[in-house]
Amino acid sequence: MYKVLVVLHDGNDYIRMNKVYFENIPVAGQYIIHSDGLAYAVEEVTSFAGYVSSKGATTILIVHQAQKDAAVNKLYGMNIESDLDDPE
Repeated sequence: MYKVLVVLHDGNDYIRMNKVYFENIPVAGQYIIHSDGLAYAVEEVTSFAGYVSSKGATTILIVHQAQKDAAVNKLYGMNIESDLDDPE
Protein backbone atom coordinates (compact mmCIF):
# COMPACT_ATOMS: atom_id res chain seq x y z
CA MET A 1 0.00 0.00 0.00
CA TYR A 2 1.17 3.49 -0.87
CA LYS A 3 0.21 6.44 1.29
CA VAL A 4 -0.34 9.58 -0.78
CA LEU A 5 -1.31 13.17 -0.14
CA VAL A 6 -4.21 14.29 -2.37
CA VAL A 7 -4.16 17.96 -3.39
CA LEU A 8 -7.10 19.54 -5.24
CA HIS A 9 -6.22 21.96 -8.06
CA ASP A 10 -9.19 24.31 -8.13
CA GLY A 11 -8.63 27.24 -10.48
CA ASN A 12 -5.42 28.90 -9.29
CA ASP A 13 -5.61 27.35 -5.82
CA TYR A 14 -4.10 24.12 -4.53
CA ILE A 15 -6.04 22.74 -1.57
CA ARG A 16 -4.77 19.89 0.58
CA MET A 17 -7.53 17.29 0.84
CA ASN A 18 -6.21 14.34 2.86
CA LYS A 19 -3.89 11.36 2.94
CA VAL A 20 -5.16 8.09 1.49
CA TYR A 21 -3.80 4.66 0.63
CA PHE A 22 -3.61 3.12 -2.84
CA GLU A 23 -2.65 -0.39 -3.82
CA ASN A 24 -1.21 1.02 -7.07
CA ILE A 25 -0.14 4.61 -7.59
CA PRO A 26 -2.52 6.32 -10.07
CA VAL A 27 -1.05 7.91 -13.20
CA ALA A 28 -1.78 11.27 -14.82
CA GLY A 29 -5.02 11.11 -16.81
CA GLN A 30 -6.53 8.40 -14.63
CA TYR A 31 -9.67 8.95 -12.56
CA ILE A 32 -9.99 8.22 -8.87
CA ILE A 33 -13.15 8.03 -6.77
CA HIS A 34 -12.41 9.85 -3.52
CA SER A 35 -13.93 9.07 -0.12
CA ASP A 36 -16.31 12.02 -0.63
CA GLY A 37 -17.97 9.99 -3.42
CA LEU A 38 -16.80 12.35 -6.19
CA ALA A 39 -14.64 11.50 -9.20
CA TYR A 40 -11.36 13.32 -9.70
CA ALA A 41 -8.95 13.32 -12.63
CA VAL A 42 -5.27 12.95 -11.74
CA GLU A 43 -3.28 15.85 -13.20
CA GLU A 44 0.17 15.14 -11.84
CA VAL A 45 1.95 12.54 -9.72
CA THR A 46 4.96 13.62 -7.71
CA SER A 47 7.05 11.12 -5.74
CA PHE A 48 9.52 12.11 -3.05
CA ALA A 49 13.21 11.45 -3.75
CA GLY A 50 15.74 11.32 -0.95
CA TYR A 51 13.12 12.13 1.67
CA VAL A 52 11.32 9.88 4.11
CA SER A 53 8.09 11.32 5.50
CA SER A 54 7.53 10.77 9.21
CA LYS A 55 3.82 10.46 8.38
CA GLY A 56 4.39 7.75 5.78
CA ALA A 57 3.39 9.61 2.61
CA THR A 58 5.43 8.76 -0.48
CA THR A 59 3.63 10.68 -3.21
CA ILE A 60 1.57 13.81 -3.91
CA LEU A 61 -1.39 13.50 -6.31
CA ILE A 62 -2.62 16.73 -7.90
CA VAL A 63 -6.26 16.26 -8.93
CA HIS A 64 -9.20 18.25 -10.25
CA GLN A 65 -12.87 17.36 -10.14
CA ALA A 66 -14.05 15.36 -13.15
CA GLN A 67 -16.37 17.06 -15.63
CA LYS A 68 -20.03 16.59 -14.68
CA ASP A 69 -20.74 14.75 -17.96
CA ALA A 70 -17.70 12.44 -17.71
CA ALA A 71 -18.54 8.74 -17.91
CA VAL A 72 -16.77 8.09 -14.62
CA ASN A 73 -19.53 10.03 -12.84
CA LYS A 74 -22.01 7.32 -13.79
CA LEU A 75 -20.33 5.20 -11.11
CA TYR A 76 -21.81 7.48 -8.46
CA GLY A 77 -23.97 5.57 -6.04
CA MET A 78 -21.79 2.45 -5.98
CA ASN A 79 -21.27 1.04 -2.54
CA ILE A 80 -17.56 0.20 -2.63
CA GLU A 81 -17.75 -2.14 0.36
CA SER A 82 -20.55 -4.28 -1.08
CA ASP A 83 -19.94 -3.85 -4.83
CA LEU A 84 -16.17 -4.30 -5.01
CA ASP A 85 -14.98 -6.06 -1.86
CA ASP A 86 -14.93 -9.84 -1.58
CA PRO A 87 -17.32 -11.32 0.98
CA GLU A 88 -15.65 -12.25 4.22
